[in-house]
Amino acid sequence: MEFARTLIDWHRRHGRHDLPWQQQKTPYRVWVSEIMLQQTQVATVIGYYLRFMHAFPDVATLAAAAIDEVLHLWSGLGYYTRARNLHLTAQIVVREHQGVFPAQVESLAQLPGIGRSTAAAIAAIAFDRRATILDGNVKRVLARYFAVEGAPNEREVEQVLWRYAESCTPEREVAIYTQSIMDFGATLCTRREPLCMHCPLQCGCAAFASGRVSELPSPRVRLNRPTRQVVMLLATNAAGCVLLQRRPARGIWGGLWSLPEFETAEAATQFCESELQMQPSHTRQMAMLRHAFTHFDLEITPLWVRLAGSSLGIATAAALWYDARDPGRIGMPAPIATLLAKMEMQ
Repeated sequence: MEFARTLIDWHRRHGRHDLPWQQQKTPYRVWVSEIMLQQTQVATVIGYYLRFMHAFPDVATLAAAAIDEVLHLWSGLGYYTRARNLHLTAQIVVREHQGVFPAQVESLAQLPGIGRSTAAAIAAIAFDRRATILDGNVKRVLARYFAVEGAPNEREVEQVLWRYAESCTPEREVAIYTQSIMDFGATLCTRREPLCMHCPLQCGCAAFASGRVSELPSPRVRLNRPTRQVVMLLATNAAGCVLLQRRPARGIWGGLWSLPEFETAEAATQFCESELQMQPSHTRQMAMLRHAFTHFDLEITPLWVRLAGSSLGIATAAALWYDARDPGRIGMPAPIATLLAKMEMQ
């Protein structure tokens, strides 16, 4: 098809060929990159990917690693379910597939954290199998080229885009085509200010012909974002260590080490007295910190409480006294690391 051939030729001349995951390409390296690139831009991923590959050069090393080590290297990248699924998938591949990634889309899609489009991307790029992808960049390219009305996240619109994606996927050179259409959407057919004057698909693009490039794809219907408010306890003992608790595996910051959360400052100080059996010697409310999640905003009121007396030993795997001056390698949300850094400066 001319669409695919045009993109392949464009990519050979103008596409990116020096990204870390494009070097020494293996199914493992492709898989890690595709998971990291879910909802995260290339520029952000590169540093994380290089550090991750240095620590976990193959699937067996990742499978054998402690989850805290994995989460530590993921800290700041966000969407931490991806990291937990990465670790779990590595263990499944080692245990059930003898350390070899399956090449079939259907088998890949059964692994944790690998959806339909990601499975297709791995099969196409790593194994050069004919498989159809439809990530955010591809949706935008196809919606403009074929003038598809409606928001891409709507079920009926997405089904239309899948059909176009399938019809555009070539029988040969699928690995190059897959990289080219993703690259094209990320660098040329961008969400804002697309470079239409340099576009090799300009002659066939329905949105360009009708002057509707800026209108397509249609924006998503966004609901009002709720705001949650929490008090986070920065409880420090006589040694200057701060109490951290491991969050449940499900939910925001799942499996990471964070500060204890409360609805009120009174509940936080009561926790110190009743659960830690330590009296506050000094209490200070720090400046509010705001953090945006996908579906809501979080307003954090940090309450710094210095505790008097000997701290209780934490006899559970879900809590620890953390020394920010000599930090261990644990997974911690970026806002919590920011709070600890501010505390150390005061």
